[in-house]
Amino acid sequence: MTDQRRLLVTSALPYANGAIHLGHMLEHIQTDIFVRFQRMQGHECIYVCADDVHGTAVMLNADAAGQDPLAYTLAITEEHKADFGAFDISHDWYDTTHSSENRELANTIYERLRDSDNIRKSDVAQLFDAEKSLFLADRFVLGNCPNCRAPDQYGDNCDACGATYAATDLINPISKFSGAVPEVKTSEHIFFALSRHTEFLTHWTQSGALHPAVTNKLAEWLESGLQDWDISRDAPYFGFEIPDEPGKYFYVWLDAPIGYMSACLQYCNANGLAFEDFWRPDSKAEVHHFIGKDIINFHALFWPAMLHVADFRTPTKVHAHGFLTVNGEKMSKSKGTFINARTYLDVLPAGYLRYYFASKLNSSVADLDLNLEDFVQKVNVDLVGKVANIASRCAGFINKQFEGQIRRSTGTPLLATFQSAAHEISEYYETLEYSKAMRVIMSLADQANQFIAEQQPWQLIKQAETRDQAEAVCADGINLFRLLALYLKPVLPSFAEQSEAFLNVPPLIWEDHKQLLEDHSISPFKALIERIDTAQVEAILTKERANADPAASEPVWPSTPATIDIDTFAAVDLRVARIIKAEAVAGADKLLALTLDVGDHERTVFSGIKSAYRPEDLKGKFTVLVANLAPRKMKFGTSEGMVLAAGPGGEEIFLIHPDAGAKPGMKVS
Repeated sequence: MTDQRRLLVTSALPYANGAIHLGHMLEHIQTDIFVRFQRMQGHECIYVCADDVHGTAVMLNADAAGQDPLAYTLAITEEHKADFGAFDISHDWYDTTHSSENRELANTIYERLRDSDNIRKSDVAQLFDAEKSLFLADRFVLGNCPNCRAPDQYGDNCDACGATYAATDLINPISKFSGAVPEVKTSEHIFFALSRHTEFLTHWTQSGALHPAVTNKLAEWLESGLQDWDISRDAPYFGFEIPDEPGKYFYVWLDAPIGYMSACLQYCNANGLAFEDFWRPDSKAEVHHFIGKDIINFHALFWPAMLHVADFRTPTKVHAHGFLTVNGEKMSKSKGTFINARTYLDVLPAGYLRYYFASKLNSSVADLDLNLEDFVQKVNVDLVGKVANIASRCAGFINKQFEGQIRRSTGTPLLATFQSAAHEISEYYETLEYSKAMRVIMSLADQANQFIAEQQPWQLIKQAETRDQAEAVCADGINLFRLLALYLKPVLPSFAEQSEAFLNVPPLIWEDHKQLLEDHSISPFKALIERIDTAQVEAILTKERANADPAASEPVWPSTPATIDIDTFAAVDLRVARIIKAEAVAGADKLLALTLDVGDHERTVFSGIKSAYRPEDLKGKFTVLVANLAPRKMKFGTSEGMVLAAGPGGEEIFLIHPDAGAKPGMKVS
């Protein structure tokens, strides 16, 4: 086992002003997989989070609901905690930013900023809603863009032309709260002298704490010059009043990240740990923040600068991810694709979405698309058809024919192959390359299913002289399944728990990959996972469309492509083929040259799957060939057919595999 690490891990704080949706879940699932993996490694990994409850929006919504802001947010926080728990998110502590610990830490940090001459004051002209008696933040005022005159633009930038400006520059501004025309009013504001820390931030952003793409983006901002940061808001405001500044409140983005510290402090106090061990400048612990790319500036500029000046440690890593889209588009309430966590959970188990997100996530800030057809296909093919299929095929024989005992092995080298994959998979989990980890795991599952299909235990068991061989094949199948369940446990904790009960083993840890089950009894098998269909997903979308607009009926599934008749389709000759050899094509960026065994002959096919498969991983795999496609002459040679694959492209290309038991040359119908 590696030396034990000590990690404090956080996800960005959800705003206590609405339900948890799948965009939130993307981030928390990404974080939770990392956390669960670290714990399986034997490391101390503490996962804390909180609801961000301060600000004008919460205050006004609570007022509209006839509630005190604190009571209003506490009820929402309880709903958030329930949704996260149902998605198997393993927070060790979850609180809100409106706590005595957060107030104390915010005051301490502010006082250290002030006492080190990093606080200044300046008059600021703002739009003021006289009817509501409050200053309007940029997102609470609408007007015509001062550049292109587009209507209904917010007070900071124009969606139509991309211009940025001050809210006071808007033409014909109105308050979103009252509809009144705001007036310009001047107020003294308090600023953190961020501009003084360019040199420190240049060094910190290049220290390895950020993804290179984020570092490069921040370099542009640093080179153009940082502006001092306004950290105050005027009363009325739901938040913490600034020490010695009556009527002035901390801007929500000052005390929100401090909520990471306060949640840690609460956890430490409850568990007899020293808070300082995590947050003093020379701490040996690691601090990992998981955030969306839209709040990078707060976490990678404002936050480390404040911590540095206030004599606290800076984060070890800030992991930023992209936005979640659905069917290639921004989430839409009218289309039903702005999906709340609870709506999803009312129809489908959490594990399906956890796996789908894992199969798409990597360490970059690229957006992730939840393609609903692909979601159904991936769950059914990978989790049901590949992983769970191994257990269900083998457990019946072991339970019914061999007293539920794992007693012998075929000695297949596949067991060692599975065990040796632990290192590669662990590297991918550590570096957040979850999609690569899932590809390796599913490749192993393919090999396990192929092994069982080739050995045919259902035939071996019919003869007395081969019963022992049938028993050994099924025992090996159970061991292969156990390793797959272990490798998937950070992603599918509930599935792993069910598998552990079936396997009759203690909770799996990473080191368990080094051992196999021998002379071991398993429990009676129960179905571990069920297939899903598009009707279930459509039920989720229908409910969300109704929530947004009871009359909404806009279709969300892709339109039906042009049709062909059955005679045209019947003319396509599909055959099972086994890949004998695969190699890169010199001079081609996307192509692999595949040598295929089609039963009575061999063929060469060029396939554009290089971005998704390593040639050495394809040898021995079965796929489906369009056998009567006319040969195509290419500059690299002649391609004698086409292999079937699907997916959006890049790393997400998947060869179509025939059912277990197929033989080269067999016709696919």
